[in-house]
Amino acid sequence: MKKAVKDYIVSNRDETIALGKKLFNCPELGFKEFKTKEIIIDYLNRHQLKVEKEFFETGFSVSVGHGKPHIGLIAELDAIPTVGHPNASKVDNAAHSCGHSTQIAIMLAALDALNQKIDQLSGRVTLFFTPAEEFTDVEYRKQLIKEGKIKYLSGKQNMLAASLFDDCDLFIHLHSSGGSDYRFSVNSSLAGFIYKKLTFNGKGAHAAVCPDEGVNALNMCSLFLNAMNMLRETYKEEDMVRVHGIIAKGGDTVNSIPEEVIYECYIRSINPDFLLKLNEKISNAAKFCSQALGGSCTIEDIPGYLPFIPCTALSEVIYQNMLDYTDSSRIRWNEKSVAAGDVGDISVFKPVTQYGYTGFKGRMHGNNLQIADPYEVYIVQAEIVAGSVLDLLTDSSLVDNIVNSFQPKMTCQQYLDYLNK
Repeated sequence: MKKAVKDYIVSNRDETIALGKKLFNCPELGFKEFKTKEIIIDYLNRHQLKVEKEFFETGFSVSVGHGKPHIGLIAELDAIPTVGHPNASKVDNAAHSCGHSTQIAIMLAALDALNQKIDQLSGRVTLFFTPAEEFTDVEYRKQLIKEGKIKYLSGKQNMLAASLFDDCDLFIHLHSSGGSDYRFSVNSSLAGFIYKKLTFNGKGAHAAVCPDEGVNALNMCSLFLNAMNMLRETYKEEDMVRVHGIIAKGGDTVNSIPEEVIYECYIRSINPDFLLKLNEKISNAAKFCSQALGGSCTIEDIPGYLPFIPCTALSEVIYQNMLDYTDSSRIRWNEKSVAAGDVGDISVFKPVTQYGYTGFKGRMHGNNLQIADPYEVYIVQAEIVAGSVLDLLTDSSLVDNIVNSFQPKMTCQQYLDYLNK
């Protein structure tokens, strides 16, 4: 059966690669993926697949088969602002410089192939198209919250809170990778992060005539950035810390003392306990640097994504399918990354694996990212996903062992408390 499914994927390779190209050229930011959704639904209609549920502006799901086990597949819809990317949107610089568009084409090809044999299998497969994985365009998302259209800033956070994943036993996800010294990565971990917005409040005055009457908010921010840099020597290697940000507003006009300066940053760590401690230290640095120069600082923290903890037993299923295409020397196992994704939030509740795939050129999130090897990116990955799902649906002991050995890290109420801090 596996050979027949893979042969079907190969026989439809031209359509899949064309779909991938079309999606790559249709980048949209989170909760705005309306054209992307239209392209996907057109594909579903042509392949006799129907939308099962719709949720949170642009999200939706489609299922094949019935009963248990219930395998969840995840494809992310959104792009990220990438100035200068040749395929970027002229409206908001959105570009698929993170490769999310390729996930969609891969998972659709895999689901379509599985559907050809689903009557011979016991179980169900649901492909979730999840909006807004990239934690960006925050003000737009805050407005959606005000309008009651979403409750939280990321797609999967909203979906978890709405119990949309509850019926699935486990999840398979995959993500583009820029590596050149390996072909795949599997059982990788991701860091968690907190989004932080610091508004330094000073007092405006004429910068030439009476600067002594002002309180310079930009100087407060500069002092804070120096303090934050001095904290770096306190980070432990094993905590894999990253603190990075931008000055979103540096003042209003050059000839006035800056009255308001806004600094936005992510605080990342693979250690959730240290993440909270570091966040407190950085808040204190911002507060007291502002006071030292006669101003104040307003601090806004928004919970980002929880660290992603992969399910090793599920990763092993993916790994065995990867070995059909390469040997172990070209597969990275158990890599730890300071990148983050809202798939980490799902991993708190369900067994999840996310594997990395290559075939790209340029920098991830860079303005030169392109698909270098369409067959590798789309067809090989669709075969790996479909083959892994077939293994899970034809050997019930695999799913039983994965599910029975998994321990949730939070209750639903604890998670909601975390989101609502």
